[in-house]
Amino acid sequence: MNLFAVKPLSRIIEESESGSHTLRRTLGPVNLVALGIGAIIGAGLFSLTGIAAANHAGPGVVISFLIAALGCAFAGLCYSEFSTMIPIAGSAYTYAYATMGELLAWIIGWDLVLEYAVGAATVSVSWSAYVVSLLKDFGIVLPESLTASPWAHPAGIVNLPAVFIICMISILLMIGIQESARVNGIIVVVKVTVVLIFIAMGWAYIDPKNYEPMIPANTGAFGDFGWSGVVRAAGVIFFAYIGFDAVSTAAQEARKPQRDMPIGIIGSLVICTILYVLFAHVLTGIVNYKDFKGSAAPVALAVDRTPYLWMNKAVKFAIIMGYTSVILVMLLGQSRVFFSMSKDGLLPKVFSDVHPRWLTPYRSNLLFMVFVSLFSAFAPIEVVGEMTSIGTLFAFVLVCAGILIMRKTNPDHPRPFKTPLVPIVPILGILVNFALMFGLGWSNWLRLFVWLALGLCIYFGYSRHHSRLALDTMAKKK
Repeated sequence: MNLFAVKPLSRIIEESESGSHTLRRTLGPVNLVALGIGAIIGAGLFSLTGIAAANHAGPGVVISFLIAALGCAFAGLCYSEFSTMIPIAGSAYTYAYATMGELLAWIIGWDLVLEYAVGAATVSVSWSAYVVSLLKDFGIVLPESLTASPWAHPAGIVNLPAVFIICMISILLMIGIQESARVNGIIVVVKVTVVLIFIAMGWAYIDPKNYEPMIPANTGAFGDFGWSGVVRAAGVIFFAYIGFDAVSTAAQEARKPQRDMPIGIIGSLVICTILYVLFAHVLTGIVNYKDFKGSAAPVALAVDRTPYLWMNKAVKFAIIMGYTSVILVMLLGQSRVFFSMSKDGLLPKVFSDVHPRWLTPYRSNLLFMVFVSLFSAFAPIEVVGEMTSIGTLFAFVLVCAGILIMRKTNPDHPRPFKTPLVPIVPILGILVNFALMFGLGWSNWLRLFVWLALGLCIYFGYSRHHSRLALDTMAKKK
């Protein structure tokens, strides 16, 4: 069997529109933008901004956000072209299958588990911590044995709040995509409102002296201030941008994907970049970047220097809302990627079974509810969570490369949205995102290779023997 066999575009489109494995097209442009914002704005904004400023960039963290956004923008333009050409649920997996062949498609599909399933588990643990903290502010104390895993705390037994949120969101996703989109829309309004309130109220308390110097002098080690620190900080805060690509996994449920997918991908990225830059500017203007050193709650530190102490509870609530929508979009994206991989025979049929009334891949959602819940309840996921960024960046690199290949192999295929300045934009996307991967350190590279090696074992043990493309090719030869 040819490991690099490419799945024809005509076949991809035909299979998505026929048979019983069909998803309901109900999402409009507002829903898609909200999905993007829901996935992007999480607690990363509230925590990583202070960490990156204190350890790497100082007030120059604003520039770091722009650099990270640039890498995302290059990838976003490539995602937009693919999502209008191939409006299918598989996202980067499907794009790779159509351009680079089955083996690389499997690799990117397996890699996306790091972004979606592992990312959702990681976020659920943080969600639990903030819920416990907020309840404590109101005098409600939950026992540590039921709010932490044995790995996280000596008294911990199981993290029940993390399991609860994974189960609730999974059930919502099983019931329907439109219902999920409505809940996500409400959450997005709440958390964006809190971000805007912080920016508006904090602006009056900015001390211009805190911006001097904008980029502190390099201390000698890579990543410790100077321009190298700004770049290093871009890799650190990149986690705050993760999720905009999850919009592309909903392409098969968009009413008019050729028009609305670019709006959802690029629109959510632009809105979040503007909010991030303004937020970082206010945060480092209220508090000197050196004061963030060792602070687990940089926003609380800033709020304490204003008369609006009530904002601390509001920020905690916004973080909880932010985490909730991130988990929702991550679990949505994961089930849709495995839905496509299952339809291609690379995974068991259970992942592509569609509910007769809800028209959602409910069994896939159910399986991930169990898997991610167990991870959230017991696993030592702090280190594993660091793999999320490198896995996402790897996906971005392959999507950008896919545009270059698709322009050569299918130059005449209709493109409702065309990535501008090809090959410059895809090449810059590859270079910028690969540079951000490099900045994450060798330990994360090692974990990525181990994860991909495990995936290859599954591919050669199961997937290549059940590939529908390979089986059909063999049948034609006979």
